[in-house]
Amino acid sequence: MIIVQEADFDGAALMRAMREQVGSQAGALVTFTGYVRDYAPDEPTQTLTLEHYPGMCERELEDIAATARRRWNLAGTVIAHRVGVLHREAQIVFVAAASAHRGDAFRGCEYMIDALKTRAPFWKRETLASGKQFWVEQRQTDEARTDAWNHKENLKETP
Repeated sequence: MIIVQEADFDGAALMRAMREQVGSQAGALVTFTGYVRDYAPDEPTQTLTLEHYPGMCERELEDIAATARRRWNLAGTVIAHRVGVLHREAQIVFVAAASAHRGDAFRGCEYMIDALKTRAPFWKRETLASGKQFWVEQRQTDEARTDAWNHKENLKETP
């Protein structure tokens, strides 16, 4: 399930929907929820504006989820991502992975959040309390985490 929308999402409802979809196939369900936080060290964030490339964005998120399902034998995945103007502490992203075993669910969920931070076509503009605005640049550490999934020890795909 891939959702890109301006409206807030209900993580518990998304978990229930996936649980109903996967039924008894899943013994583990791992979720991650990301929130707007202060990015600048000097003053608080007022808003974070997320823009995206419609159509391309959803296709990239589906590709990320499909890769995770293939690598870790996941019974189900969810990626819900918000766009538009979000205030500090608002929910931005919800990622979930369901699997027969917890290890696959944890790895699948972590992979999806790492991959979407570097691969999905989202652009973030932060507005500080003073009104100052700037584009949030991709961090080197995010790129390194995504690249690490391509190393041999992280490429485990369940047969």
